[in-house]
Amino acid sequence: MSSIILPPKWRAPERQITPESVYHNRREFLKVLGAAGMGIAGACYASPAWSATRLFDLDDFLEDPHLKTDFKKIDNLKRNAAYTAGRPVSEEEKALTYNNFYEFTSAKDGVWKLVEQFKPRPWKLEIAGHVEHPAVYEIDDLIRAMPIEERVYRHRCVERWAMVVPWNGFPMKALIDKVRPTHKAKYVRFVSFLDPEVAPGQKNNFQLPWPYTEGLTLAEAMNELTFLSTGIYGHIQPAQHGAPIRLVTPWKYGYKSIKSIVKIEFVETRPRTFWNTLAPHEYGFVSNVDPDVPHPRWSQKFEKMIGTGEVFPTQKFNGYGEWVSSLYT
Repeated sequence: MSSIILPPKWRAPERQITPESVYHNRREFLKVLGAAGMGIAGACYASPAWSATRLFDLDDFLEDPHLKTDFKKIDNLKRNAAYTAGRPVSEEEKALTYNNFYEFTSAKDGVWKLVEQFKPRPWKLEIAGHVEHPAVYEIDDLIRAMPIEERVYRHRCVERWAMVVPWNGFPMKALIDKVRPTHKAKYVRFVSFLDPEVAPGQKNNFQLPWPYTEGLTLAEAMNELTFLSTGIYGHIQPAQHGAPIRLVTPWKYGYKSIKSIVKIEFVETRPRTFWNTLAPHEYGFVSNVDPDVPHPRWSQKFEKMIGTGEVFPTQKFNGYGEWVSSLYT
């Protein structure tokens, strides 16, 4: 998984020499909301457990036979060469140890240290709402019935860090074709797990609007880029990246790609979503990557790659405009 080159029209711009400015993140956002008198967000910062970490060795995670039962290699996985990123794939260890998962902690380098008690098997995924075939699937039964492949996508966080990841899973359209939405379905609502006993962020910050929810228009959900990921780097999905199944929408900011999904509901009206509920003026429902639309407290014109620290100009739609721009005309 070295450099993967796109056709010239997709080629990423040359890296910028300009030093990166001071980065902000949603921990500051939570402080600001708390200072403004919003107790629901201030509570996130009130509890020391919100950013607590526990010693957990990465080598054990990768090598210990017991732990690897939840991170096993996928046999005969085929990469779909139509989906590439124009940059080298991020180092696996960096991607496994740096990510957001607020159900566990706000410390991006601490999530993987807190997920050992989270068990993604057995797992059920409910399909509900305006569909002809509502169902509750055992996750492994669903995975076996889907066209599993690997796709290399860019991933861009609203906080301006980025990575390139080889996800495996299946296009969401394959699931949509299976359940057959009715004419009433205009949006898709996603719901994540709720288990405060294993997720300290949920337990110690119960005032937040858990469970985490997200949403897409039906047209966005049916776009060929929209992916339900069941693994990463040739393995099944690790807990810190949203095992056993998560959404991946590479042209949107990362918080739209909800993790550890338990329910997908086809609805008639636009659903409420986690971050949009907390701060609608800062986190919109659409949330497409756009260098010309700054966050209220920082510019979105540049992004920093985890691991290498390289800084690149941000591309509109994260470089996927040819695939998705027609959705927003």
